[in-house]
Amino acid sequence: MFGRLRFTVVHLDLNLLVALDALLEEGSVGGAAARLHLSSPAMSRTLGRIRTVTGDQILVRTGRTMTPTPFALGVRERVHALVVEAQTVLAPERDLDLSTLTRTFTVQAHDAVTTAIGPLLLEAVRTQAPGVALRLLPERAVDTLELKHGHLDLEIGSATNVLPEIRTQTLLEDRLVVALRAGHDLAARELTPERFAAADHVIVSRRGRLTDPIDDLLEAQGLRRRVLATAPTSTAALHFAAAGDPVVVVSERLCRPTIAALGLRTAPVPLDVPPVPLVVAWHERYEGDRAHAWLRSVVAGAVERVAGGDPGPDAA
Repeated sequence: MFGRLRFTVVHLDLNLLVALDALLEEGSVGGAAARLHLSSPAMSRTLGRIRTVTGDQILVRTGRTMTPTPFALGVRERVHALVVEAQTVLAPERDLDLSTLTRTFTVQAHDAVTTAIGPLLLEAVRTQAPGVALRLLPERAVDTLELKHGHLDLEIGSATNVLPEIRTQTLLEDRLVVALRAGHDLAARELTPERFAAADHVIVSRRGRLTDPIDDLLEAQGLRRRVLATAPTSTAALHFAAAGDPVVVVSERLCRPTIAALGLRTAPVPLDVPPVPLVVAWHERYEGDRAHAWLRSVVAGAVERVAGGDPGPDAA
């Protein structure tokens, strides 16, 4: 009466899905192999299996690089979403025991951020997770894909990452202020746009740029400032201000520890300057990682304490 129902059982290998996700994100066999801690020949064999299963080449060589096929581009986001979901489902539900956690976290941040929250991060590691080590790295001179490639756990800065797999949280919005030494001619005078423009300036720029958005605001008022130099970090620029007559525009709350240590004065920037956001970013692969979530909470708590004027542990 009924025709025989025939079922085809497809044996799915989740490892192939993970490998496909790595291949599509890295765009090369070597990069995917490094991410998954495999040899390049092993990853090449895995790519061959993926090609057999999908009936598509996935990556094709174009000169010295490999280019994803239209099929690969079409399934890339779905594959990545499936891998993240599978990792979340299969991750063991264990309570995080910080006292036994052994792990190294790599955090890249602007020097003002590291200076401000670094002591609080170290105190949290010392008292809560003694088996944890922190690698605190400076901002790069150029934007990189370190989060995507798994070389960073957290990136803390003012810009948000546009990659869809990067998660972000805005920790605060900081006001920009003018920092200058206490004996500066402008320290006892109202800081007008004209006086601000007439001062000698040091610009904080990791790329060495001699202009920034403040110059556009000055130009709109028919003003132009003299930039003596750029400094790669806020700390260096503030030391220049303390040692001479340059003025520096920096984040008020994040640079507060260094400003106080150097005895500098601050004044509002006499221009309509928007606040600067402080954003922490991480790759979604760590979304369900409890140890990583602890690190994010420690960073957020440290920023909140610094923003509220807490100088940190053992401050005099």
